[in-house]
Amino acid sequence: MNGPIVYGFLRLPKSSAARQTALAGALAEYCRSHELVLGAVFIERGSTTSAHSAAFTGLLDVLDMPDVYGVVLPSDSHLGPKSIAAERRRQITGSGVRLMLVRGSKTTRRPPERSRRRNPSSAPALDAET
Repeated sequence: MNGPIVYGFLRLPKSSAARQTALAGALAEYCRSHELVLGAVFIERGSTTSAHSAAFTGLLDVLDMPDVYGVVLPSDSHLGPKSIAAERRRQITGSGVRLMLVRGSKTTRRPPERSRRRNPSSAPALDAET
C-alpha cells in the first residue's frame, strides 16, 4: 500500500509481550484503516525520568527524514508522565509532523508556518480522519 509514512511509539515500562503485541497491532490497524504506512514502531521500556530516552531519540531522528507524515500513539499516555509528555509533544509537533492518537481521535496538526520537505509525487493525506 502507498500512503503517508508514519512511525509508532509505545511506552511500555512494565508490560507483557501480549500487551506489546496488542498495542503494536492496534497501531498497525489504525494505519491500515487510515491509509497510512507504518514505517516502524519505537518501544520505550523501563521508567523514564527524562524526555530523552534511546527510543524517543530514535523516533525524533526518523522524523527528520523526507516524506514522514506523522507519529501514531495508542493514547496520549504513551508520551510519558505529564512533565515529560509536554516536552515530547512539543518536540514531535515542532518537527512539523502530525501527532495521531488511536484512542481519543485527537490529531495535532502541523504548524502552518513551518513547511516540511515533501516528495512532490506523494499524495497528501486527508485532513479529516475517517
